[in-house]
Amino acid sequence: MTISNEELNWMYETMYKIRYYEDKMVEAYAEGKNPVFNIGAGTVPGEMHLATGQEPAAAGISIHLKKDDIVSSPHRPHHHAIAKGVNLNKMTAEIFGKETGLGKGKGGHMHLFDPEVHFSCGGIVGAGIPHAVGAALAAKKKNKDSVAVAFIGEGAANQGAFHESLNLAALWNLPFIIVVENNKYGISVPKSHSTSIPSNDLRASAYGVKGYYVKDNDPIAMYEVSGEAVERARNGEGPSIIEIETYRYLGHFQGDAEVYRDENEVTELREKDPIKLLREKLISDYNIEESEITAMESRAIKDVDHAYAFARESDYPKPEAALEDLFD
Repeated sequence: MTISNEELNWMYETMYKIRYYEDKMVEAYAEGKNPVFNIGAGTVPGEMHLATGQEPAAAGISIHLKKDDIVSSPHRPHHHAIAKGVNLNKMTAEIFGKETGLGKGKGGHMHLFDPEVHFSCGGIVGAGIPHAVGAALAAKKKNKDSVAVAFIGEGAANQGAFHESLNLAALWNLPFIIVVENNKYGISVPKSHSTSIPSNDLRASAYGVKGYYVKDNDPIAMYEVSGEAVERARNGEGPSIIEIETYRYLGHFQGDAEVYRDENEVTELREKDPIKLLREKLISDYNIEESEITAMESRAIKDVDHAYAFARESDYPKPEAALEDLFD
């Protein structure tokens, strides 16, 4: 599958937007939490899981998805939401706990739902996989060509929901794709200490589905295998597992002491920054002008800055609104 310059540009701008969004969230989340870290304090209270370094997984498959395709995301959802086209203003307001958010500020960052683009967060550790399989079943019964995608971390592949869902998806030949983002750690446990196989695409044969593996966090390779998986699903050829070797530049959550990681690990991983490498490839291999790339970056920055301004300027929900919603 050959990628076009237009698709490359979309992927680069989307990945850049995700990275800038997460960088801004690092700053916003830190407000009011120091000098002694307090998870419940500050502008954005609660736990926060960021996807800095994992952008190719989201952009590489989302470019093949339509508005009516379904995406289920886990507790690290911002990159998936942005790539799927979730309203950025409402998403940011939701994370800030504001009335203008996707769920009127009641769900927060781990419970983002946008029915306009068929996006949802299933919560923690594989909880969204059965939801996506249910959506795939509904699409098949309604004779739609929609595809359902569930994103998970590699740790969730050891949960019962992973195996039960894949069994049913294969048995019913559903248009279902599971994307395993292997960022090497389940919270603080290295994958090698929790999983008996080197990669979860190898589990595909146990269920009679197609398996793909993407090395080195490569966005173009992710584009290629995702395109094949989505096409197979739309054509009635059944489910697929895609595992992508990706990098988590930040801790499991903001405030994570990361004592389980070697201090040089993140430095080495950042040398393989997928956004930097893709930018270089756009220029060297695809003859895309640097001025065009700069324009993409400027658009991304503008969109993200506007979303954060919208969230900050929005009002918090009134206490009585919670009761009013119960009787609407």
